[in-house]
Amino acid sequence: MYVAESRSSKAPVAPAPRPGRRVAAVPGTVLALGTVSLVTDISSEMVSAVLPLYLLTGLGLSPLGFGLLDGIQNGFSALVRLAGGHLADRRGADGTSRHKAVAVVGYGLSALCKPLLLLVHTVPLIGAVLAVDRTGKGLRTAPRDAMISLATEPEHRGRAFGVHRAMDTAGALIGPLAAFLVLRLAGGPLLADGGERHGYDAVFTVSACVAVFGVLVLLLFVPNRQPGDAAPATAPRLRDGLALLRLPGLRRLALCAVLLGLTTVSDSFLYLLVQRRLGLGTDLFPLLPLGTAAAFLLLAVPLGALADRIGRRRLFLAGHGALLLAYGLLLSPLGGLPAAVCVLALHGAFYAATDGVLAAAAADAVPAEQRGAGLALVGTGQALARFGCSLAFGALWSAVGGTTALGWSAAALAGGVLAAAFVLREAPGTEADPAPGDSAPAPAPVRDSGSAPDPVRDSDSEVPS
Repeated sequence: MYVAESRSSKAPVAPAPRPGRRVAAVPGTVLALGTVSLVTDISSEMVSAVLPLYLLTGLGLSPLGFGLLDGIQNGFSALVRLAGGHLADRRGADGTSRHKAVAVVGYGLSALCKPLLLLVHTVPLIGAVLAVDRTGKGLRTAPRDAMISLATEPEHRGRAFGVHRAMDTAGALIGPLAAFLVLRLAGGPLLADGGERHGYDAVFTVSACVAVFGVLVLLLFVPNRQPGDAAPATAPRLRDGLALLRLPGLRRLALCAVLLGLTTVSDSFLYLLVQRRLGLGTDLFPLLPLGTAAAFLLLAVPLGALADRIGRRRLFLAGHGALLLAYGLLLSPLGGLPAAVCVLALHGAFYAATDGVLAAAAADAVPAEQRGAGLALVGTGQALARFGCSLAFGALWSAVGGTTALGWSAAALAGGVLAAAFVLREAPGTEADPAPGDSAPAPAPVRDSGSAPDPVRDSDSEVPS
C-alpha cells in the first residue's frame, strides 16, 4: 500500500559494497528526506518571512522582546533535541531504530502549530506556539540527520548533506515568495491594520496545508531502516549519549559549534539590519530571505563535495569567514540594493559551508548505534549558543543601537574564528590520513579507555576519483 512498506523494517541490512563497485553518492533516502524538508521549509518560511515585521511594526514589540521570541525559535529546540536523539537511537520490539517515528512526531508538531497561529494575536501566546513549533524541530533534526548519515557512505557524506540542505533551502527560497504573493492576493498594505491581519491569516492557512503534505511524504516514502543502522549490544541510555563528549573529536566540534554560535546574529536581526541600514522599503522585507536561500541553494552541493575533498574543518571555518565579511559590508558606508545582494550572498555562502558540513563531521565522530545522540549533542550546543546570542544582541540593540551591536558581534566573531581554528588544529603526532578509498577505522565504544578517531583528521581524506 505504501511505498515505504516495500522496504520493510524487517528487511536485512544491505551488505557492504564489494571492492570496485560504484556506490551511489546520494541514496534515495536522502532525496526523500530532502523532499520532506523542502515542503516543510516552504511552510515554515512563509511564517518566518513575515513574522518579524508583524511583531515589530504591527504589535509594537521592542527589539529586546523580539530577541526573546527569536531566541525561543533558535534555542527552545535545544531543550528537547537531546531527548529526540536519544529516543531515536532506541530500538523497537523488532530491533528497528525509531529514527523515522521520532521524526514523524517532530514534523507533526510543527504542522499542528501553523493553524494555531490563526487563533493567537498576543505576544505571549505567539511565543507559546513558537515554543511548541521549535519543540517539533528539536525532536526531528537529530533523527533526520542520523538517517541521512546512515544511508550514505562516509566518503560521500558531505555531498549527501549538501544535497539535502540544497533541497531544504529550495523550500526556504519558495516560502518567502509564497508569503509575499499570499499577502498581495489577500489584500491590505504591510501595516498593522485589518487588511494586514486578514493577509497574515491567509499565510498561516496556506502554511498549515503545506506542512501536512510534508508529513505525508515522510510517512509514505522514507523507509524505517537504513543500510548502516546497526543494533547496539545494549539499549542506549541518556547518560551514554552525554558520555559521547569523552570522544575528543566530538568534544572539539561541540565546543567550536558553541563558541561560534555565541557570535552568530540570527537571521531575523540580520534582515532587519539589511532593510534599515541599506535603505530598503518595508514592502521588500519578506523577500530578503530569498537572497540567502538562493546563494545557499546554489552553493550547498558544490561546497559539500568540496568539504569531502579538502576537509570539513577548513570549510566550516571558511564559512564563518564569509559571515564576517557580510557583517563588514553592513557596517560599511555602502548602501542600496547592490550592497544588500552582496550581504545576502555571503550569508547564504556561510550556511552552505557550515550547516551540512558540521553535521557530516559530527556523524564521522560517533558510532552508528549512537548517531542520533551524537548529532543532537552538537546541535544542542549550537542552538543554546544562538539562543544566548539572540538575547544578548536584542539587549545590545535596545541599549546602544543596532549598528553598534553589530560591530561588537563582528569583533566577537573574528575572535571566535581564531579560537576555533586553534581548537580544531591538527594535533601533532597523529597518524596520517587514510589513503584515498580506504575507510577510516570505526569509532571505539564510549566506555573504552582508548582514544576515538578524530573527525577532523578523518574528514580531510579525499574522495576517490
